[in-house]
Amino acid sequence: MAGQLIVARSGMGTAPSNQASDGEAALARSTDALPRVAFLFNAQAHQILHGITTAEALAMGWQVDVDILSASATHLDLARTLTHAESHGLLRFERIGPRLLHRTADLLRSAVPPKLLTLASVRRQLDRYDAIALPERTSTIMRRLGVVRPRLIHVDHGAGDRAAGFDRRIARFDFALVAGEKQRRRMLAEGLIRPGAHAVVGYPKFEAIDRLRDPHWTPFADDRPVVLYNPHFSAKLGSWPRHGVAIVDAIVRDGRFNLIVAPHIRLCDNARSRAAVETALAPYAQRPDVHVDLGSHRSIDMSYTTLADIYVGDVSSQVYEFLRTPRPALFVNSHGHAWQGDPDYAHWRFGPVVDGPEALVAGLDRAVAGHGDYVPEQRRAFADTFDLRDGESYSRRAAAAIAGFIGARPR
Repeated sequence: MAGQLIVARSGMGTAPSNQASDGEAALARSTDALPRVAFLFNAQAHQILHGITTAEALAMGWQVDVDILSASATHLDLARTLTHAESHGLLRFERIGPRLLHRTADLLRSAVPPKLLTLASVRRQLDRYDAIALPERTSTIMRRLGVVRPRLIHVDHGAGDRAAGFDRRIARFDFALVAGEKQRRRMLAEGLIRPGAHAVVGYPKFEAIDRLRDPHWTPFADDRPVVLYNPHFSAKLGSWPRHGVAIVDAIVRDGRFNLIVAPHIRLCDNARSRAAVETALAPYAQRPDVHVDLGSHRSIDMSYTTLADIYVGDVSSQVYEFLRTPRPALFVNSHGHAWQGDPDYAHWRFGPVVDGPEALVAGLDRAVAGHGDYVPEQRRAFADTFDLRDGESYSRRAAAAIAGFIGARPR
């Protein structure tokens, strides 16, 4: 309930496990020489939701051997939970790397071991695949470690506006999946993707979260409007370092709202940063009108962006997930950016923008009272960001794009 401060090192809490043994999966897989595709989850747990249902759809729909790889046992538990039991005979879940690597993550109190150590320890194994799907870009450095055989497939994770979402390393991939026309236009213009080497597939995460999220859950005992404060982890762009505690305090002191504080999972990516945020929020953690979550599975499964009535944030792409249903939004410009006309801040057109906590409560009132003025832009931008089609599985659409790229045959 409210007042509970949730911290999960793995970024997922204690999701249940629907395990099928690797031996059972191996028996069910064809002995023919089928294309081998790995989905490598070498970062935080939130990225699993962007790729796991695509992996499942690929294994079930096409003649492909699909492996789910991670150095984190907890990540693999989440991946199993997010896939249907009938797919476990076709998917193989493997914890990669030696035990010493796994102990490194424990010592660092990190969700996964350092990415480069993981890649170096399994580089020969990775080089045996025909293709590797990745929801992050750092792991493309595997090419410099001798992993040259597999083609690399970029799995979109988030569809926001900030420049980091249009990382130059995307150009290193052989094929890319993108969520909608907004990304395709900008990535083509910036030379990150190439005609014929990408596909617009929608947003498979929506299907993954609908499997994981409890739509009836709430941390609050009353029905006051719920504000979600969702600061980004970037110290240069986000509101947390300068204004985070003051923003929380302003909303609490106003007294009209229930408040969820759920930062981007990477804000509490290690023991030191978690401890600092815990300490800063300790005065609010036991309040019945405040719910603080620094990394449970609810912080990644859209529980909060679905539950909230009002969004308060800065540069996180989660605002687009919040707009799956248009609602009031407010943005905090903690660094005095000249944001008008800058594509990295296109989402700041979805609601009022304030410069700091002093104007926050008045900004909330403006966001609610004037929401009707922002709805057309919210709807237009959501449709441009996510190419969603009624009655279509985005995961299967993404899987079909991968299958076409590697030349896999339907089952």
